[in-house]
Order: sequence, then structure tokens, then C-alpha cells
Amino acid sequence: MLNRDQEFEPDAIEVVIGPRASFNGHLRCDGSVRIEGVVEGGTIETPANVIITPSGRVMADIYARTVSVSGAFKGMITADRVELLDGGRIWGTVRVVSFLLDEGGFISGELIMQGEVPEEPFVIPQPEESSIPILEGERSM
Repeated sequence: MLNRDQEFEPDAIEVVIGPRASFNGHLRCDGSVRIEGVVEGGTIETPANVIITPSGRVMADIYARTVSVSGAFKGMITADRVELLDGGRIWGTVRVVSFLLDEGGFISGELIMQGEVPEEPFVIPQPEESSIPILEGERSM
């Protein structure tokens, strides 16, 4: 019998959507989620990790600590960290504090970096004054 008061390790994989499975709806859990199959519509919410394997296809919104994408994703991701790995593809919006893009990863959409970043004004450098005098008038040769 499942006891919801039981403590789960956030890194422990609690839900696996296998390569021949599909899911449509709202998924909320305390542990990590591994997606090898298809998720269509709805949302995935966890304080842990979401792993989309090379065979995984997700068309949903994800709210998680870390999202690793090796398969295909379309939707919105809100996370502390997103890892777009070799062969992974993202179409949509990514709201993240830390973003890792491996060579071979693809993203088409909007990447919004969140968190505290000191504002630095964009200043165009002005040319320095030259110490070489500029001569005006006729020059004789």
C-alpha cells in the first residue's frame, strides 16, 4: 500500500513512462520522472528531475528542478536547470536559471534566463583623443 507521508529521495526515479507507453494528462509526483515513451498534453510537475530519453517524445509543460532532454520536447519548461543533450530537440519556451547545450542539441523558441544578474549598461567605447597633432592647411612636397 502506498503511503503518501513516506519520504522520497528527490533523485530516485518514481515514475517511468516506458518506450511503448503513452500518457495524456496531469502528472504530479515527488520523485524523478523518466520518459521513454510519449507524453501528449497536460503538465508534469515534480520538485525533482525529468529525464526525456532519446526515444521520448513530450508535448506538455514541465515544472521541475532539472530537465534533461535527449529526445524531443514541445511546450514550456520551467526549471532550475535544463540540459539539452546531443540529439535532443526543444521547440517552445524554456525558463531557467542554468542552461547546458551539448553539441548536437537543437532549440527553436525562446530561452529566458532567470535569477539575479547585475545590470551592466551597454556602453559604446568612444575613441581616445589622439596625441598626434592634426595639421591643417596646404602641404608642400
